[in-house]
Amino acid sequence: MSKQILTVGTSVYQQIKRDIIFGDLEPGAKLKLNGLKSRYAASLSTLRETLSRLASEGFVEAPEQRGFFVTPVSAEDLTEIANLRILLECYAIERSVALGDVDWEGDLVAAHHKLDLSERQMLSGDHSDKETGKRYDWEFHLALIRACRSRNLLDVHAIVFDKYLRYQMLVLTYRGEEAVREHRKVFELALARDVEGARVALEEHIMNGLNHTLRHLAGGG
Repeated sequence: MSKQILTVGTSVYQQIKRDIIFGDLEPGAKLKLNGLKSRYAASLSTLRETLSRLASEGFVEAPEQRGFFVTPVSAEDLTEIANLRILLECYAIERSVALGDVDWEGDLVAAHHKLDLSERQMLSGDHSDKETGKRYDWEFHLALIRACRSRNLLDVHAIVFDKYLRYQMLVLTYRGEEAVREHRKVFELALARDVEGARVALEEHIMNGLNHTLRHLAGGG
């Protein structure tokens, strides 16, 4: 019975987190428990536990005696998230490139292949499945660093990456061929076991994405 409850709770957590990341629950919106109960077919206790968990991860705010709110967004917050991502991901890729085995190489090749196909689809003008494209982007970046041999680092990085992704989904723009080239460059340098080159290329990729998102967040072109 406890296993079933855990499964339901995990599912509700994943659904609400997904809706925050993809903007279905808008930044700053109040999360009213009765409305969420109908929307996610979950008990009030499950919702409170879920929202408290999301608050601990930074996706929800819970001001004392005021309920729950989707965490607002800001240029300052995005910049901090991007810098934290660089700190974690660039350290992890250095270790992963140095320590990765043949299985790591195979997983990386497969992840890049799926991402490249998805990006080519978007370059052709088909933006009908952004969610799958973002999943492939996440799988590629995870494949790059998975061999870092630090479970704690990977767990923290996953949360930071999701926070960064929320901003990308908010502006709903795509960097096109530039992003494709950057992904391929990081991929090729990682496979070539160029530790420093892969780290530098990854940092440039994240910074270019940050600057792009900041421009659109501010209403620029």
